[in-house]
Amino acid sequence: MDGRARLAWNVRHLRALRGLSQEALEVDAGVAAPYLSGIERRVVNPTVDVLDRLAGALGVEVDVLLRAYDSHSTPPQPLKAGRKPRQPVRRDVG
Repeated sequence: MDGRARLAWNVRHLRALRGLSQEALEVDAGVAAPYLSGIERRVVNPTVDVLDRLAGALGVEVDVLLRAYDSHSTPPQPLKAGRKPRQPVRRDVG
């Protein structure tokens, strides 16, 4: 298994576990949307600096992004499409 495949799997898996959309992760990590999508599709070769930012945003060490995964595991499931519903604004009258 190549490094890009490991990275793509682990980023997507960790993002799904944390319930983060690509949009949320790109904002948290300071990575452009097409770039993050390219990482998850294995077409981009990110720098160490980008790996540092992704790891920080996902709350893991960089080595976790490159660890081998069980090849018999099911791929991370996509999150539900669309935005989360807004929470009602509470206004305390006082």
